[in-house]
Amino acid sequence: MSGLYKRHWPGDPDRPALALHCMMASGSYWGPIAAALGGAVDLQGFDMPGHGRSDDWLPADGDPDYHTAVTRLAASFIERPLDLIGHSIGATIALRIAVAAPEAVRSLTLIEPVLFAAAPDAAQDALDAQMQAALDAGDDLAAAQAFLSVWGSQGVSALPASAQAVVARQIRLVADTGPTLRHDRANTLRDGRLEAIDAPVLLISGQDSPPVIGAIADALAARLPDVGRAQVPGAGHMLPITHPEQVAGLIAVNLDRA
Repeated sequence: MSGLYKRHWPGDPDRPALALHCMMASGSYWGPIAAALGGAVDLQGFDMPGHGRSDDWLPADGDPDYHTAVTRLAASFIERPLDLIGHSIGATIALRIAVAAPEAVRSLTLIEPVLFAAAPDAAQDALDAQMQAALDAGDDLAAAQAFLSVWGSQGVSALPASAQAVVARQIRLVADTGPTLRHDRANTLRDGRLEAIDAPVLLISGQDSPPVIGAIADALAARLPDVGRAQVPGAGHMLPITHPEQVAGLIAVNLDRA
């Protein structure tokens, strides 16, 4: 798409890497992590459509769903095997790329992947229903409040009016990812796909994250051939922002494994 804002933190030119951010944020939060990595990788990223400095996502008839569109954008950055890092929805996109083209991934770091199809959860079902009811009623801000009450670092009421308007727009993008994340429309979990990833994988979670995160990590780890697990004490879902140095240290461990 035009109007995609790209980010680059220069490092070792022989070690390309790509980092994918979560919903309702931007690629800017990889900056402190890149700094903590000290140039170990040549890190690229981008602001997903409708986020940060990128243009809004305005699909035409026949265009793919949001998750597929962002996956294709991410894949366009890959010219040779690289270290792939993702957080939340970014982690599900990274995993989707890895199962589709395992030869393109040198290492895979998944921070709180929200692939709910791997571990169906009643609390997440209830949250999705609450969000959908608000969207059906035309109250996008209430839907965003419901989402951020679980998956954000602060509530909507704490945000300035301009930021509230942004999250109210973005919540429709969150809803668009539902079929992929809850029902695995991308077939990421199909038999044999996770098992075909031969790169070292690290699953990182926050100690204080919703329980479904641990269940998802359990389900993925049981099928990945070369996998490590790590938990950041005192951290929640937004740990790349709240605990960048700890997250960078764990990423570095997985880089070394590759």
